[in-house]
Amino acid sequence: MTFLSDSALERLREAADQPDLSGTRYRLLEKLGQGGMGGVFRVKDSTLEREVALKVINIADPGLSARLLQEARVIAKLEHPGIVPVHDSGMLEDGRPYYTMKLVQGESLDELAEEIGSIADLLRTFLRICEPVAFAHAHSVLHRDLKPANIMIGPFGEVLVMDWGLSKLLAGTAASDPLSEIGTSNGTSVSLGTAHGSVLGTPGYMAPEQRDGESVDPRVDVYSLGAMLEFLFKFMPGVPAPLAAICRKAKAEDRSERYASVTDLSNDVAKFLDGLPVSVYREGFLARASRWIRRNRTWILLLLAYVVMRVLLIIFRPR
Repeated sequence: MTFLSDSALERLREAADQPDLSGTRYRLLEKLGQGGMGGVFRVKDSTLEREVALKVINIADPGLSARLLQEARVIAKLEHPGIVPVHDSGMLEDGRPYYTMKLVQGESLDELAEEIGSIADLLRTFLRICEPVAFAHAHSVLHRDLKPANIMIGPFGEVLVMDWGLSKLLAGTAASDPLSEIGTSNGTSVSLGTAHGSVLGTPGYMAPEQRDGESVDPRVDVYSLGAMLEFLFKFMPGVPAPLAAICRKAKAEDRSERYASVTDLSNDVAKFLDGLPVSVYREGFLARASRWIRRNRTWILLLLAYVVMRVLLIIFRPR
């Protein structure tokens, strides 16, 4: 009997994992990553002569197929600079659906956070993550899997929220919303990821109600963003008390105590960046005075310089 080496077995697994793209306009180049639902591959679009990313499920399963196609439709409808655009979708010869999207160059937030720099730069990056999430919420779509690994930062600083495989369309979406037609067959809205009672997500970033299989609303993503803000704290030399209060509010176990929306959360972070008081932290007199001095430092220095010059002129004035 002949035994295969570990490297040979690995090569066989990789070969079996590669999708057969014959009959499509795409040519396989390399595998980029693997998730619970499927793999993502770098492919060459022979029609447009460009490289794109292709996502395909692991096995031909009706449930996974429906979820992948719903994910593609959601992303295609959510046209925002912070959300990767979808280019095309189709079916492989083995019955597995796929879709192609922009090939994102860069690194994930968990790989790049240490290199971002100052507290201000980290918070500006965080605000750019909040923007597409708030946009999705405005269209009644929850992400439900926000975490540093799903945030890509491009070579020119572009910030993209990735992997909408667990997204959910909220019930009661208005008929005028273009997303209301996704995943529906009788005019009623349905979930885009899991049914009520199912538990999918990432421990540490998953809100308690999501972990417990309860109904969810936009505050489930607020919690995940709070956990992401806490992750960024690891790369700060010190966490100011107002910023820590913002994080506690976003990560409150009881959803009724969290920020009501991503916009409310991002507004408080923006206020902190601008040197303004935040809604969740009551400052003492010394803290208010210190913040006022920081905000008006330039004018204070100019005034002090003027006063010093006047004093020197008076002292050394010829008599």
